[in-house]
Amino acid sequence: MTETTITKTVILNAPRNVVWDFLTKSEKLARWFHPSENDLEEGAEYALLDQRADMARVCWGTVLEMRPHESLVYTFTVKPLNGAMTTVRWSLKEVAGGTQLTLVHEGIEKAAGEAAFMMLSALDKGWDDHLGRLRQFATDAVSA
Repeated sequence: MTETTITKTVILNAPRNVVWDFLTKSEKLARWFHPSENDLEEGAEYALLDQRADMARVCWGTVLEMRPHESLVYTFTVKPLNGAMTTVRWSLKEVAGGTQLTLVHEGIEKAAGEAAFMMLSALDKGWDDHLGRLRQFATDAVSA
């Protein structure tokens, strides 16, 4: 396997500042992704929690870079990766009437080893599901 990067781009009917809040604020992360212990902060560790499993950690890492309304980079792992870290990069670009949000998730093969295809498939589907919810909640936030 040579390509181990997941790339997703969505167009959201919301300005970049609204989308940024959904990527970084704990109460907004809980709506489309997973609840967070705290707002994301550059240089700080984060943990996203599973509401269905007694608030156990579902994914975690360290926020490497935050450029408000432009880009966010963090390390990312989930339980099946046994602590091996991948990297998630978000970029936000203003487009007519909204925001183009791009996700790049790298390092999955290195982290997953022989289970890379299974992990890529699971993460690919997961990001699709989460981004679909983000699309709805970001639109609703602007309409409210």
